[in-house]
Amino acid sequence: MTVTASLVKEMRDRTGLGMMECKRALVETGGDIDAAIENMRKSGQAQADKKAGRVAADGVVAVASASDGKAHLLVEVNCETDFVAKDENFVAFADLVAASALGARQTDINALGGLEVAGGGTIEQARQALISKVGENVQLRRLALCEDPDSQFAVYQHGVRIGVVVQYRGGDEQLGRDLAMHIAASRPVCVQESDLSPELIAKEREIYAAQAADSGKPAEIQQKMVEGRIRKFVGEVTLLGQPFVKDPDTKVEKLLKAAGAEVIRFVRLEVGEGIEKQEADFVADVMEQAKP
Repeated sequence: MTVTASLVKEMRDRTGLGMMECKRALVETGGDIDAAIENMRKSGQAQADKKAGRVAADGVVAVASASDGKAHLLVEVNCETDFVAKDENFVAFADLVAASALGARQTDINALGGLEVAGGGTIEQARQALISKVGENVQLRRLALCEDPDSQFAVYQHGVRIGVVVQYRGGDEQLGRDLAMHIAASRPVCVQESDLSPELIAKEREIYAAQAADSGKPAEIQQKMVEGRIRKFVGEVTLLGQPFVKDPDTKVEKLLKAAGAEVIRFVRLEVGEGIEKQEADFVADVMEQAKP
């Protein structure tokens, strides 16, 4: 059977794959489109394995919320480039993952692949199909579930790269939105000083002590320098200690007290945090993808 342009287009419409990939698959099956699609599906795992070692530091943070507003889930789904991160197929996959994980109340990122999705199949099968379609490594990196029937929640997304969920009590919806936006902008690591690990404080104290020792000042002055820097550090990394972004003269702790509110917890995910990006060799990458 002759592989016509219309046949290639039909396969492309059915699979979303590139024209050349569709033509190559059709040639291999003598124009049998169903067999070609089946072969492409079978090769999905091989393609996924081939790309699995490539750094995926771009992507999106997708958010799913329960209808009653008492449960929210954030998930970071990674790809290799900003171009694919904007692809509608990639974004739809991230939204599917978030909705499926929320529906199952899943908190283990390693168990996500086995979840069944609407329309049949699993998240892992959908991931492999997406890799074949977009030609990049796609990874499920991390997720966070926030759920409590007795709390209020605020959700904020900055584009598709930052997602925030704040769990709080007291105050109103505007306060929740303000807190979520503040957390997105100011990057606190925890709510209050007691949430900081003793190991982290000890490490910072060690660094500041070494810096103070280099000053050559008397020991008692060095001690005051260290304690002052510790207080500054705590104020910078804790939500309660930070200046409120909409009113820098007011600390978040004071804002909450005035509203009779408290923050129980928050989750902030930003795409690519902690991932070391590799410098791309464009020519080598093209040659690699051109291999059969």
